[in-house]
Amino acid sequence: MTDNRDAQWFAKNLTDRTIRGIALETRALIRAGALPVGTKLPPIRDLAFVLGVSPATISEAWSELRRQKIISGRGRTGTWISGDRFIAKPHRLGSSGNYGEGILNLTAAVPDPRLLPPLAEAMAYGASAENLNSYERNRIVPELEHEVRKIWPYEPEAFLATNGGYNAVYTLVHALLPPGASVAIEDPTGMRLLDILEDRGVRIIPVQCDSEGPLPPALEAALKSKPVAFIFQPRLHSVTGQSVSRKRLEALAEVLRDSDTLIVEDDGTGDISAAARHSLGEHFPSRVIHILSFSKTHGPDLRLAVLSSTRAIVDQIQSYRSFSAGWTSRILQAATAWLLRDPGTQALVDQARAVYQNRRDNLVSALQFRGVPATHGSGLCAWVPVASEPFAMVTLAAHGIAVHPGAKFAILPTRYLRVATATLSDRYEQVADSITLAAGL
Repeated sequence: MTDNRDAQWFAKNLTDRTIRGIALETRALIRAGALPVGTKLPPIRDLAFVLGVSPATISEAWSELRRQKIISGRGRTGTWISGDRFIAKPHRLGSSGNYGEGILNLTAAVPDPRLLPPLAEAMAYGASAENLNSYERNRIVPELEHEVRKIWPYEPEAFLATNGGYNAVYTLVHALLPPGASVAIEDPTGMRLLDILEDRGVRIIPVQCDSEGPLPPALEAALKSKPVAFIFQPRLHSVTGQSVSRKRLEALAEVLRDSDTLIVEDDGTGDISAAARHSLGEHFPSRVIHILSFSKTHGPDLRLAVLSSTRAIVDQIQSYRSFSAGWTSRILQAATAWLLRDPGTQALVDQARAVYQNRRDNLVSALQFRGVPATHGSGLCAWVPVASEPFAMVTLAAHGIAVHPGAKFAILPTRYLRVATATLSDRYEQVADSITLAAGL
């Protein structure tokens, strides 16, 4: 039987009538068992009246608990207690299945370990990094800054080394974006980017894309909602494999010119892409945050990315980092600097890029030959249109192949599969046959 607690019950049990107080005390009552899972909460207006606060205060407090997955529901159906504790979990990434023996797992668009450069010599060099074992919280070691300046697509005021590309996004989102803020982001996009934004409790405004990048009219429409930030991938789209053209980048600059929206550029695949580096930092250096990750090219265990922006923005992000690690390992920073200036490492990165391109091309060509209109591009995966995502997923599972549905990467409705190609060194024909059946086109 469903439990109910009326507004008068809450009036007796809640003493702090601020937004934060109501959220904290309600959460404590839930954890203590006084509000069991399944309890229906009283209407917001009734509760606001007996507590002597505005409905907006209750709504904000409930929004915080909803973000923490402790309550759910809204509107005419009411609001309910759905959990008794807050467990932070990336919903999209966390919903990936565990695949056993005999399954061809094409879900993870990650680099082939056999194509990554060896790290032993770089790590030995890193162990002698300047200022090693100091608790001084430096933004970036000088030699890494020196190397990245050579390849950066514009001249920024300041750099910051972070513990990988997603760590950079997570940190800047928490440092710069309040919960409830609006954020525009290209659609589709990386599922972990959506996880980070959804966990933060921001309002996500999808910006549709085509083969050249975010559509200017879609971005213009999104800007009417006054988003705090616009997040996109300026070089190679990690999901679709398409690259932003120079012409499209200039068109986006025109749309953004009269706004004050922060611009977050996520170059997560780095030199897996053969496309030239470019950035809106050339136009808006005071509000661009440009991120370059080295995980896909030089090794995920380096846990290293570099971001750039103004000194003020970098200081704000670094200030938030003081709550946790405070700085990125100088050993890893120095090792990455060594790799960036090593000709042998660059040759291996170039070779890996060619191999990834060949693997992606082989699958896409095989699909096109069978009448499936997948699109050529670059990167570690293919974006394949289907008639129905659920049907396609079930069909491929029956053939022993695991992929991701497009819905994991989008806010808007999709009818696609994301198929990882980075480790698909053979079996193209078999995979293409199965996808053709699954696509139903």
